[in-house]
Amino acid sequence: MREEKPKAPSQKNKSAKTKSWFWPIVYSGIAIVFVGMIWGYNAFMKDDAPGLADVAGKDPEEGLTIKTNAAKETLKFPFAEALLDDVAILQDYYDVNADAAMRESAMLVFDQHYVTNTGITISVQGKAFEVVASLSGTVEDVVLDPFKGDEIILSHADGLKTIYRSVSGILVKKGEEVDQGQVLATAAENDWNSKVGIHLNFEVQKDEVAVNPRTYLAF
Repeated sequence: MREEKPKAPSQKNKSAKTKSWFWPIVYSGIAIVFVGMIWGYNAFMKDDAPGLADVAGKDPEEGLTIKTNAAKETLKFPFAEALLDDVAILQDYYDVNADAAMRESAMLVFDQHYVTNTGITISVQGKAFEVVASLSGTVEDVVLDPFKGDEIILSHADGLKTIYRSVSGILVKKGEEVDQGQVLATAAENDWNSKVGIHLNFEVQKDEVAVNPRTYLAF
């Protein structure tokens, strides 16, 4: 009886076995490379690229820190709003387009010299009252003048300035930062415009030019 030799595995079976493990390894290798690329990209972006916290306060051109979350302020009265019902405008801003009566009331007279009023003259029943900052800003100057009354000039954003004349007991100094509503001084009387008694002459400037405060405030 002839002994049968074991059959050698066919080429076809070898090919099938090779395919059974070759492609899973290839797919796994591609997946590992892909995951590695994503991880490396994220790590690179985290280290090199600034996050939101870094760029939110930067000027893109100058790289300076700026305030991005500060609320936009609007001009407020230069006195406590609780006093509004007792406020009187004794002398108005001189507007060339206003009627004759308004223009006449806006003329300031001293020693037979007429001067146009570049602000408004505010009185609170002839009594002293606290003068407050209409906007947050910087004290540009403090002028002491016993004849015309002391004066405070504040500079603000967007080319605005507010000027507070005929005050006393000044509580701020040049270069100081002030907040809106902060008490600056007390309204007083002066010899130059003595006929109106205790008052505040309040002026608003836009780009160095006086403008009517009523443009911003509903007196």
